[in-house]
Amino acid sequence: MTTLPAFTVHRPVSLDGATALLDELADDAVVYSGGTELLLVYRFGFADYPHLIDVKDIPELRGITVDPAGELRIGAATTHREIERSALVGEHFPALATMERHVGNIRVRNQGTIGGNLCFADPHSDPATFLLATGGSVTLRRGGSSERRLSMEEFVRGPYETALEPGELLVAVHVPTMAPFAAIDHRKMSFRERPAITVTSRLTVANGLITEARLAVGSVGIVPTLVSGLDPYLVGLDAAAPDGDALDAAAAVAAVAAGPVEDENGSEQYKQQLVRVLSTRSLRHAAEQALAA
Repeated sequence: MTTLPAFTVHRPVSLDGATALLDELADDAVVYSGGTELLLVYRFGFADYPHLIDVKDIPELRGITVDPAGELRIGAATTHREIERSALVGEHFPALATMERHVGNIRVRNQGTIGGNLCFADPHSDPATFLLATGGSVTLRRGGSSERRLSMEEFVRGPYETALEPGELLVAVHVPTMAPFAAIDHRKMSFRERPAITVTSRLTVANGLITEARLAVGSVGIVPTLVSGLDPYLVGLDAAAPDGDALDAAAAVAAVAAGPVEDENGSEQYKQQLVRVLSTRSLRHAAEQALAA
């Protein structure tokens, strides 16, 4: 077993304290909460920070609430397992609970946090793909400064790269309220430990017709991608029996937009086919669920 490098753990109890430590220790420190990804990075010898800043005890980073407008707020240090088992999430956002139930394994869900997952910016992240499709956003704040809020498209800048600035922490994750007759479908396919493809669709229906469509694809390229240009194919379709050619056309757009890259999970062409198949299935199932909402 690989021996981990020596490090000192700091446990601030406020955002101000965490920012002060980051300012003082600079490039010698890294923030962690659950530590599931960080431990792997250390074990593979990709990092050797001498100082770890544990933010689990900062109250502002904990808890799950729903505001009067129906928006869900999840503290960044909330574990996947807490989200999965939350009564509030189960009542207001059951698709989120279902997605979280299939993140990693039970050890990862018990230890890992949603904020840590998003800040690591792994292209295979289930939560990132889900939040892109659902219009999710994040609140960031540096101690002593005003918070700023970014959409998921703005937050994830590249593989393992985010919009976090020096001394800044991801404070909370926000999931917008679901409109009546709207539904989310999240699905993935895995050949190994991490998904080979991840797809999330969100459809809204009125008078039996699709009025809004969002689709995000992850795990096949270097970043999760929100697919644009789907409205001409999907808006106005009969949700009860959506035209197969239109769904196929939308899925073909997604296959290109996702930017598949060849790796151990398959060639670019093979991954494009995966995107087409799973996107079609996800959109069709979301339409069925929206009608039943």
